[in-house]
Amino acid sequence: MFEYQWRTVLAYWPDYLHGAALALQITVVGFLLAFVIASAAALARNSASVILRFVATCYVEAIRNTPVLLQIFIVYFALPSFGIRMSAVTAGTIALGINVGAYLTEVLRAGISSVGKGQLEAAQVLGLSSRTVLLNVVAPQALRNVYPSLVNNLIQVLLGTSLLSAIAVPEITGVATVVNARTLLFVQVFGIAVALYLVLSYGLSTVASLVERLSFKTPTGRRTRKPAPTLTGASS
Repeated sequence: MFEYQWRTVLAYWPDYLHGAALALQITVVGFLLAFVIASAAALARNSASVILRFVATCYVEAIRNTPVLLQIFIVYFALPSFGIRMSAVTAGTIALGINVGAYLTEVLRAGISSVGKGQLEAAQVLGLSSRTVLLNVVAPQALRNVYPSLVNNLIQVLLGTSLLSAIAVPEITGVATVVNARTLLFVQVFGIAVALYLVLSYGLSTVASLVERLSFKTPTGRRTRKPAPTLTGASS
């Protein structure tokens, strides 16, 4: 009986794989959208313009203090009332991007603030333009400082894709819900879904760690330690 139950559920394996691929696609696109929004909002919050700071602050506070599921419903169900229609996948991706973008705004803002003022003053003395300073001085250091937080938010986008099953997006949880309704094998059906989320999360974390090692000379979030003095060095 137990073997038959697993064979019944595994017959839907292609659907699970399609759901995993779709979840990964939404994760990548949604995170890139979130990063673009967060970059603009972080610069706006650090801007000298009162209007830009006000708009960026309203965006961050409104998104961070309302449920993400409600935001998904607004994008998918409310926007068509204004003539903006899109597929469930597109709406879900945009909603996740907007949501995570609010959290990334504060992350990037903290990264920008972590760059020493002395370096900015030195860049101004050298006559570098604001764009050059931002791209070549501020951005590399800010990204390095907040890289672990960026990876955490990437994983959050992946896990957030499970909420898109509420608007019938056939990602992992959506597929599992349909398969469970057909088979009523709750443990096996959602056990596979859990395993897929674990594999994707671990895979993204592994790729992020590889990118970290290739991009930064020392791992982010860790301090280099001076080698302990040897007996020869101590005696000299």
